[in-house]
Amino acid sequence: MSDAANTSPIRAIIAPVTPLQQNCTIVWCVKTLKAAIIDPGGEAPRLLAALKDQGLTLEKIWITHAHMDHAGATAAIQDATGCPIEGPHPDDQFWIDRIPESGQKYGMPEARAFIPDRWLGDGDVVTLGETEFEVVHCPGHTPGHVIFFHRGARFAQVGDVLFKGSIGRTDFPHGSFDQLIDSITRKLWPLGDDVAFVPGHGPMSTFGFERKANPYVSDLAIESMNI
Repeated sequence: MSDAANTSPIRAIIAPVTPLQQNCTIVWCVKTLKAAIIDPGGEAPRLLAALKDQGLTLEKIWITHAHMDHAGATAAIQDATGCPIEGPHPDDQFWIDRIPESGQKYGMPEARAFIPDRWLGDGDVVTLGETEFEVVHCPGHTPGHVIFFHRGARFAQVGDVLFKGSIGRTDFPHGSFDQLIDSITRKLWPLGDDVAFVPGHGPMSTFGFERKANPYVSDLAIESMNI
């Protein structure tokens, strides 16, 4: 696991899980030590042990989107802790239903579907201890994909919308390249170039760096697409 954010009032660590090395993020409120697990794709015992090691109390389970590698251990963690599941957007119900099938396909038969305690939509706010995150609906990779943004810490967990040097796949069922580009340029970029983000896979980056260097959504690439 590695440090992801050190800016008060939150802290976060990244825990890559499953053979697909999905970035599960454990984020917590510094004042209360209450935590959320964002995208628990697998390895539930390891994630629960990490919470204990950090002296944290799990308060929420947050889901950006319902692909198995991001959500396969959601049900197991709720069973173990009783914590509510918040997210994704209801348009990802289709993917929730497919989690067991995907788990069998990728050798993770323990992956199970779940029922969110709260569906999330654009403009919603989720609370964690004494702090809060904004929810932004960013369809394209999946139709119900959301991201979690802490405005004060200039920190976001963006799932598979955006990566360092790349963007999310859109060739899955209900994916849309045009929607994804729109989500990145019209919803992420306005949050600010200084925002550091944890992607669903791979290293962290900032929106500003991606606007300069990402071959898919840099300002120059977008201009060349006449968007």
